[in-house]
Amino acid sequence: MKIFIRAASCISPQQTFNHELFFSQPKEYSNNILDVIEPAYKDIIDARLLRRMSKIIRIGTATALACLKEADEKNVDAIITGTAYGCMEDSEKFLKSIVEQDEQALSPTSFIQSTHNTVGAQIALMLKCHEYNNTFVHRGFSFEHALIDALLLLNENQHQQILAGSADEITDLTFSVLKRFGLYKQSPVSNLDLFTANTKGSIAGQGAAFFLLCGESSENDYAIINAVETFYNPADEIVVRNKIEQLLSAQKIKTDDIDLIITGKNGDAKNDCVYEDLETNIFKEIPSINYKHLCGEYPTSSSFALWLAANILKRKVLPECLENENINAKEIKTILIYNSYQSKYHSLILLSSN
Repeated sequence: MKIFIRAASCISPQQTFNHELFFSQPKEYSNNILDVIEPAYKDIIDARLLRRMSKIIRIGTATALACLKEADEKNVDAIITGTAYGCMEDSEKFLKSIVEQDEQALSPTSFIQSTHNTVGAQIALMLKCHEYNNTFVHRGFSFEHALIDALLLLNENQHQQILAGSADEITDLTFSVLKRFGLYKQSPVSNLDLFTANTKGSIAGQGAAFFLLCGESSENDYAIINAVETFYNPADEIVVRNKIEQLLSAQKIKTDDIDLIITGKNGDAKNDCVYEDLETNIFKEIPSINYKHLCGEYPTSSSFALWLAANILKRKVLPECLENENINAKEIKTILIYNSYQSKYHSLILLSSN
């Protein structure tokens, strides 16, 4: 069954909230942490609610509401969210208060807002939506599993409209901890030079993206999601190639039918080997672009890639920062997103134009 993207919204380290990335130059960062560019919330979230929201709740809720506003919908049949880190800012605040106040007279606010399902719950409260609400916390598969859950629901009832997306944030404390494990580069590097650094680690990112998914087409759809697949910790590049070929075979298409590949290269010399193998083998003749220099590396960054792919298919244009003389955006009809997180969590999303 084909699933249609009716609307899409994204808040990221770039000007993506109103799709401005397609008309402006990318923002450059040089401190290995990419912070989100938050929009003016006054027309989206009530100021009284906004004061009590941490950053991830703000960006997650605003993105979801903007997605519905674009589609001119006031409610949905389900809300499905993916997050790996959850509300890190509130979690850290609560743990800090435990130590500083010697476990006495603790404010419950930070604890209540530190749970992983806070974003999905807040969206439901604002919409007064009492329907299916689920949050997936599956590390590098969090967004993909939220997407698969939405696809399964729509296969059961194609008349439903489902809001599916993800949100993740990075704090200074989390960054310093993960940096010790080699996830991020030890020395500052410009995000625009990420793929020329050829050193260990990547740059930290964050963001939120939500999509209104439907089982029935309309003239304003962004794109069609044909397939989503995940696989964990493949033994080598041959296994990855086989997984991709199996997905394409199941969809009755060949590699030659793909017009564009969006890869999850993140500037880590070890992590990017699998992409380089594919680009010299089964994808040798297919144009490809990367996206993590724009949003950074985080477990649910594939939602940014899906937002990017959907916009390319709808607008028939590449952002200025991704323009390539070998790519004719007007002829792009099929896009394959291939992402891996920490070289363990691998996912494939196949899209086509409406």
